[in-house]
Amino acid sequence: MEHWNSTLGSDFILVGILNGSGSPEILCATITALYMLALTSNGLLLLVITMDVHLHVPMYFLLRQLSLMDLLFTSVVTPKAVMDFLCRENTISFGGCAFQMFLALTLGGAEDLLLAFMAYDRYVAICHPLNYMIYMRPRVAWLMVATSWILASLSALGFTMYTMHYPFCKARMIRHLLCEIPPLLKLACADTSGYELMVYVMGVTFLIPPLAAILASYTLILLTVFHMPSNEGRKKALVTCSSHLTVVGMFYGAATFMYVLPSSFHNPKQDNIISIFYTIVTPALNPLIYSLRNKEVLRALRRVLDKHMLPAYPSL
Repeated sequence: MEHWNSTLGSDFILVGILNGSGSPEILCATITALYMLALTSNGLLLLVITMDVHLHVPMYFLLRQLSLMDLLFTSVVTPKAVMDFLCRENTISFGGCAFQMFLALTLGGAEDLLLAFMAYDRYVAICHPLNYMIYMRPRVAWLMVATSWILASLSALGFTMYTMHYPFCKARMIRHLLCEIPPLLKLACADTSGYELMVYVMGVTFLIPPLAAILASYTLILLTVFHMPSNEGRKKALVTCSSHLTVVGMFYGAATFMYVLPSSFHNPKQDNIISIFYTIVTPALNPLIYSLRNKEVLRALRRVLDKHMLPAYPSL
């Protein structure tokens, strides 16, 4: 096949799940509703944690970062996908594709690391409660967040530059919801087997150690919880941990399928479904999982509504 020039004048065509589904209008409406839910729930959680001083502790500082990452992650993908379907315009420029890939990899990688740090935070809170503010002092929490963003952005920059340096063929149709490494490599007019192996190794390196740290943290947490004398304390700890593990399961399951499983396990339809799950569904559900099962967040929401949003009527 002929090569095409990878310059600012060259475009890719994103053929996502909306174009190939049997009921695209219903699917588009569902995706739009999930996106609005993600905006509302994550935005509200960010507002509550920022405005309520009772939540200015490391646990909720990390949770606020998770909401910010989810909000940005879904906004990188969903608005363009919906507008492309409505306007019947599926093109994305070479530079726009590279930028979208960089943002998606940065936000996904940062969330991957942040979830591991959040597991450590819960481990310290439950297993070493008396030393919590020593092990999780503000400087440590800021270092965790900075580490997540910096490592993820550097990794994303390297992968984006290397992926986009390949010559691509005239068949520039990306059968995926967004610009990601696996579907783009299928368009490359060069041998990508060595790079695919590197992507696989880096995917394992980036995903497996944080996941192992999470599992180790929660194993120690469960051992501590089962020895708690108070049923109320045991119940509260289990509710908090189950919320986090639900988020971890959704995120790591989708990421592992996309970046760890060999290419022989992939097909465009499955990849599109997985991409919708971790770019749209998970960001919409994360704040609901945390807030609806967290009494402190619900109480903080009531305080913020009472103080700042509900009108005060003068007594008669």
